[in-house]
Parts: sequence; C-alpha cells; structure tokens
Amino acid sequence: MNKKIDQILDIYDIDKSEEIINYYKKWAKNFDYDMLEWNYQAPEIASKLLDSYLNDKNTKILDAGCGTGLVGQILKKLGHQNIDGIDFSQAMLDKIPNNLYKTLKKADLNKKININTLTYDSIICVGTFTYGHVRPHALSELIRITKINGYICFTVNEGVYNKYGFNKKILELENNKIWKILRNEKSKYLVNKNVECWLCIAQKIK
Repeated sequence: MNKKIDQILDIYDIDKSEEIINYYKKWAKNFDYDMLEWNYQAPEIASKLLDSYLNDKNTKILDAGCGTGLVGQILKKLGHQNIDGIDFSQAMLDKIPNNLYKTLKKADLNKKININTLTYDSIICVGTFTYGHVRPHALSELIRITKINGYICFTVNEGVYNKYGFNKKILELENNKIWKILRNEKSKYLVNKNVECWLCIAQKIK
C-alpha cells in the first residue's frame, strides 16, 4: 500500500520558492517544537553516520540547508567545532543559537552557491531534499565545493526519491566516477508522521 506522503504536511503542497520562504517565516517560531513532536530523527542519524567516517574533529564541515541548527547542535555534541551553515530562509537562520556555526550565509541550494570549489572536507544536508525544495541537480554543486576524498552525507524524503529523480542522479554520479556511494539505505525520518527517507553517504572521487 502506497503512503500518501505528499499529503502529510502542508508544506509538501508548495513548490514555489517565494511561497516556501513565506511559509518558513511563519513556521520558524514553532519549527523546533514541531520536529520534537514529530520525532524527527534524521539529524541525529545522519550526523552520527558522517561522524563515523571522520577521524579529525577539526575537519571543515558545511551544513547545507541548516535550518534552525538541529544538525549543527548534534555535530557539536559529537565534538565537531569547525562547522559552517547555509540556508535559504533568513527566518530559520535567525533562530540558530549563537556560536553554533563558524559562519552562516543565506543561500539557495537550487542555484550556484557562492562558495569556492574544493572548500569543505565534508558536507551534510538533512531534510532539504524533499517536496518543493531542492532538486537532484544540487548534488553536483555540493560535490563541487567538497574536497577530493571528502564526504557528502544527505537525506532524501522517500516520497521524492524516485519522483524527482534522485535515484537516477545518485547512480549517474557513481557511474561517472564522480563519487563512490558508501551507504544508501532507507532510514528513519519523521517517525511520528510515518515518513522515512533515503540516507546516503558518498565519497568524492574527482
């Protein structure tokens, strides 16, 4: 039986950037509370997965689509200090605790990011590849700003994994030897909403 995932949250019905930004302006106030209520486990699971591949706690990490800093808080608890964050919603960025990230920038991941090539040792992107948000082409841009042999760890809402073509893009990048997939499997996401995600970690080859 197919789950009607696209009907679970109101925001899943929005596909225009301006409307999404306006939605987050209102949602930012209660976002963390809602994530707690819905048992949003993806930030912890993805952060621990990335951490398991990193030997150096000073490695430079980008939290792409950092929201209110849920991933950053977990990475910091795991001992990582050198973390930057970017997000397209200023309202969400404004909710981030002080001194959590080294730098914070507003950025649209669907467009070219104003970050130099080969800047980050690793990138983590949780909760951003979902309905109406960031599309598969953004994976190439995340790869561009990652150093050779660096890691890209990300989640994809199960409802858009095939629908938006993430499955094909992930395989295309591996077939072209751009990255090597280390793990790509179903994982917990919004547990109390019965929504899962695909959890992927890849290592950049070239």
